[in-house]
Amino acid sequence: MPAIPANPNTEQRLGNNAFRILLTGFGPFNQYEANPSWLAVEPLHNIIISPDPLSNSTTIDDQNIVSDDHSRRRPIHISALQIPVSYDAVLNIVPGLHARPPILPNSQANILPSPPESGYDFIFHIGVAGRGPLRMERQGHKLGYHMKDGDGKLASVVRSSPKDFSRRAEDTLVAENIERERLGMDIIETGGDSVVRPTRGFGSAYENFPDEITTEVDVTRLVQDLKRSGVEQIYTSMDAGHYLCDFIYYCSLAEARRTAKPYEKRRNTQVLFLHCPPVNQPLSTAEVTDAIKRIIVWIFNQLYE
Repeated sequence: MPAIPANPNTEQRLGNNAFRILLTGFGPFNQYEANPSWLAVEPLHNIIISPDPLSNSTTIDDQNIVSDDHSRRRPIHISALQIPVSYDAVLNIVPGLHARPPILPNSQANILPSPPESGYDFIFHIGVAGRGPLRMERQGHKLGYHMKDGDGKLASVVRSSPKDFSRRAEDTLVAENIERERLGMDIIETGGDSVVRPTRGFGSAYENFPDEITTEVDVTRLVQDLKRSGVEQIYTSMDAGHYLCDFIYYCSLAEARRTAKPYEKRRNTQVLFLHCPPVNQPLSTAEVTDAIKRIIVWIFNQLYE
């Protein structure tokens, strides 16, 4: 499957039949002047992946990925958007990405091709974690965001549910330290005394959404198929970390539900999150970019099989 850089006439080439994808990566943060997630996403900006209409199969690097038929000859167009490592930025940007038509941030509206009137088919978020394999996340969490973002700010305080009162402060601290270790941040020391902290996360406008939202994508099957196609360093995860990666995932999953219209024939926007490691720990940027492309093709295949 060739990946073709788009040109100024991209919108004319795509027409109304294109499978439209929005990729997001995070901006600079902490020790990352260039965020590894953005380094992997940026090469895919404004490219078109086009199945070969003359063959019986479509390949990437000699791997058979998509069987060819009339429906799968739709061009696949990718747009890439950088998101600041900020709770406020996520809340200001992500709901607009799910609007119909999508609303792009003013700072990047002139860089991205015009979004599809009916909304993106697939919104795929990428973020960096610690050293290790790729982690395909299955769900996002509404509460438990106690680490400061890249601007030094905390998530909003929200009203706690009854089960939050029974949650031990030590358990919350353990989860927070795991994410800090993944990101290469300092570990919080404790003297063993319980500390009562306000619950932070999603409040206003998200009251009617559950504490966890799971993606509609069959992540287990996706990871199995990726391993068979040669992407061996990847596994599924149920904990996206209760930081910006988890925050953007939950927000996007919730907004996809909010904008879904069951009476329409159009499928709901699919949403996924992938954690990548720092560069060469152990995967190179090119390897992460290749895995992202394979996931995109897999999603396209599943929607139109």
